[in-house]
Amino acid sequence: MRTTVAAPEVVPTSGRAWLIDLLKALGCVLIVLHHLAFYGPMSDVVMGVWPQLIEWLFDRARLAVQMFLVCAGFLTAGSLRHVMRLDAPLAAQWLWRRYLRLSLPLLAALSVVVLVSEIIRPGFDHPSLSALPTWWQAWAHVFLLQHLLDLEALSAGVWYVAVDFQLYALAMLVLAVAQRLSRWKAHTRAEVWCNRLWLMLAAASLWWWSGIESLDDYALYFCASYAMGWLAYQTRLARMAGKIGFSFGIVVILGAVALWLDPNWRLATALTVAALLVAAPQEWFAPPEGCGLWCRTIQAISRMSYAVFVVHFGISLAVNAWVSQRWPDQLLPNALGMLGSLALSLLAGALLFKYVEQPRPTVMRWLRWVGIFMLSVALAMHINSLAG
Repeated sequence: MRTTVAAPEVVPTSGRAWLIDLLKALGCVLIVLHHLAFYGPMSDVVMGVWPQLIEWLFDRARLAVQMFLVCAGFLTAGSLRHVMRLDAPLAAQWLWRRYLRLSLPLLAALSVVVLVSEIIRPGFDHPSLSALPTWWQAWAHVFLLQHLLDLEALSAGVWYVAVDFQLYALAMLVLAVAQRLSRWKAHTRAEVWCNRLWLMLAAASLWWWSGIESLDDYALYFCASYAMGWLAYQTRLARMAGKIGFSFGIVVILGAVALWLDPNWRLATALTVAALLVAAPQEWFAPPEGCGLWCRTIQAISRMSYAVFVVHFGISLAVNAWVSQRWPDQLLPNALGMLGSLALSLLAGALLFKYVEQPRPTVMRWLRWVGIFMLSVALAMHINSLAG
């Protein structure tokens, strides 16, 4: 009798990977602090006393984006590994589901941002405020097309949401092409073709696309980091099955050459995170024994990291306006304002996650949030006309 051995699982059966949770939670906090340092004016006051801290948050904390990209590629590889045949209807269904997951929290957060911007605009003349949105601009945000149409973003980080969706669509395309190639050459499995295609994309991105700044609104600019995550998953899966995975080693060599040709922190961060995901002991993917409050806090921040990411800018605008009007030059209120903005962003993200992101996404819920967003835009226009 032949015994069927279950394929190894990189992520524990609980669906939560502790190392991924830790990276996502850290990245979430760093991105919020980066935007607080970038947009000011609270950070301008704090910088007068702690310039190195603000400069580090300004220049280095944004590298958390590379952590998110690598983790996204890693998790997508895991979610798609059991898909045996990807046809057009199934791909369209999954893309729509992904769009709904991304768009519902984003529309809710944008509804807050446009109203906050117009409420604080009369007493807060600052470059961080976006201009009053137009209807064309609002609809472009609904469909994640604002940067492709060369329109100003209404909130910080909206570009990443669009790129995340593009990268997921690219992953579906790569999988579909790999499956087609495996049917054409039956002796080579679809997973092998998939890895080869991601290696080609990673090489093109590392040595060509990532050097073209005009491509930074497209998935091609970022697909090297995403590919590193994908190949890190496949390499780890091969190792757990007692095989040798060469794909990640090749991409490390490609990345090392690219890093030698053009040293930069973005690529170094992506390579480090991907290498960690490959080399970390399997125990690191399971929560520590006796997981206490700190452990549950990290898991909670990880789960709601996307909600925090999309909603924090509106919170930081409101806190910046309130603090700068009352204590424009005092260090302590502005430093506490930055910390308070981080805490309020986490709280707002928790509420957004619970009531908007976590419930099952449906077309009716999407239509409801599109309507709320458009109503917020109309109300912002009315507030602006009264102030003018």
